[in-house]
Amino acid sequence: MFFENIKLAFKDFGSNKLRTFLSILGIVIGVASIITITTLGRSATVSIQNQVSSMGLETINIFPRGNDSEARRLFTPELADKLKDNVEGIKDAVPINQTPMLLKHGRDSYKANVMAVTYDFTDVFDYKVENGGFITEDDNARRKSVVVLGAEAASKLFPGGDAVGKYIRIYRKQAKSFRVIGVMKTRTASMRMDFDTTVYVPRNTYNQRLKRITRVRNYVVGTEKGMDVLAVSGRIEDYLFKLTGDADSYRVISPATIAGIYTGITKTLNLFLTGIAAISLLVGGIGIMNIMLVSVAERTREIGIRKALGATPKVIRGQFLVEAVVLTLFGGLIGISLGTGLSYIITVLLKWLFSPQFGAFLLAFLFSGGVGIFFGLYPAVKASGLQPVEALTYE
Repeated sequence: MFFENIKLAFKDFGSNKLRTFLSILGIVIGVASIITITTLGRSATVSIQNQVSSMGLETINIFPRGNDSEARRLFTPELADKLKDNVEGIKDAVPINQTPMLLKHGRDSYKANVMAVTYDFTDVFDYKVENGGFITEDDNARRKSVVVLGAEAASKLFPGGDAVGKYIRIYRKQAKSFRVIGVMKTRTASMRMDFDTTVYVPRNTYNQRLKRITRVRNYVVGTEKGMDVLAVSGRIEDYLFKLTGDADSYRVISPATIAGIYTGITKTLNLFLTGIAAISLLVGGIGIMNIMLVSVAERTREIGIRKALGATPKVIRGQFLVEAVVLTLFGGLIGISLGTGLSYIITVLLKWLFSPQFGAFLLAFLFSGGVGIFFGLYPAVKASGLQPVEALTYE
């Protein structure tokens, strides 16, 4: 009987295509909205987490505030050792200084950020070398005129490749010659750092040959494995406050903190928008109930004939209830397909990682069925309560 009711439902849908389409339109829009919102919310969260984690979730950034603050005067190369000696959980503290300069090789030129680094720079950022090698402790100690190129800088200065071993000129008032010892793998820019457009020279060499370092622009701290990054951030803040006495003269930012904030925001917004989209399902359910009541009125004589032939109220009720549920489930499937396709197109355009929530698919499908049961029950009960004589004489 159940499968017979399904066949009858699809037969009725086929004979009233326009009415069926208008009936499920609210369900389709509601489900498609929920799927699109949840998928985009999840995709945004994953994309943000991936972008932030590319900086390294185990790193902490320390920035001074204001040009005349106590923290600005404190940001000297010696602060690195002070942080490692006085703050538990710090593995490395890398000072960051960089300046835009013009680079040339033959007729090819490129304006890049020239960054002063130490050997542990790649460890803190988990930054990989494509060709050659990175700057060593010996390069820094002996102030060697060597340079490592970011991926884009290398492609601009050496379009044909084979940069390692060649020489480039870095212009800072006058040209200085540097030998290329390595080329880095491409990496997404994050946290105010564009790795691919940057070139790296030993810190002592930078200080001697390019620009005198008096203050460190910022520090990037690498935490020890297994340490609570947020706890280490708190200890750094306490130590800097002890040194400066002014909590507003510096900022301590962890990518883990940023990832948590963005995740929380996207989840809250996602929940709010999903609730709004669910209202569309309720509106669609009301439309289903209205259409089912119209169907009961149109098929009153049919109901009377079936009852006269022995159909029980339970059978009649089941027939109309199955029709309502099949109608909403069918609309739910269309909505899921539409929402998935729409969210995929949007994520591609926004260059996000497409990350569908299959649990949301199942929930939306079951919820649409629940809408069919809830709003189809009254018309079904009304149909099952018709008296055969009244139904047969209905005009």
